[in-house]
Amino acid sequence: MTPAELIAFETEIAGLFNAGHIRAPVHLSDGNAAQLIEIFREVQPQDWVCCTWRSHYHCLLKGVPPERLRAEIMAGRSIALCFPEYRIVSSAIAGGILPIAVGLAMGEKRKQSLARVWCFIGDMVSESGIANECWKYGSRHMLNMGFVIENNGLSVCTPTAQVWGMVSPAMTDGALVMKSYCYHSRYPHAGAGERVQF
Repeated sequence: MTPAELIAFETEIAGLFNAGHIRAPVHLSDGNAAQLIEIFREVQPQDWVCCTWRSHYHCLLKGVPPERLRAEIMAGRSIALCFPEYRIVSSAIAGGILPIAVGLAMGEKRKQSLARVWCFIGDMVSESGIANECWKYGSRHMLNMGFVIENNGLSVCTPTAQVWGMVSPAMTDGALVMKSYCYHSRYPHAGAGERVQF
């Protein structure tokens, strides 16, 4: 998919949300289409992609058909999209996807598979204990994992640097593939710019 196609899909979802056709939370992507496309050049069909509640772009780039993704979003599952047949899972719990990713990577290692598990997390979660424990476990067990920190500088509405007293997320080395990119979104943490009361 191209950046324009990703942006058009998310713009459509924002319009459906603002028109009241999606009666559940949505977390929209913006400003990171090009960065994700570049990262997904390394993601192979047999690889797993594990992501957070903001995963529309990830699903599309992993091959989930737009109409199938749209139907799941319309059904209220935007923040917990899972398509195991495309090897993509997400979690709406902050940090919750990390141990799932480690478990998938351990399973692939035990099968002697070459599949890599890619885990996408936000900059705030990257500073949490669960992230550091999962990085350490993955590295020490030589798991085939890639961690990607999606840094928008915010934890919901609070600047991450203000909370942790740092400028950019910490990166570890070792056996793991570690990537990070920065972006700025025009959308708020949840919704599409207009507050909808449920």
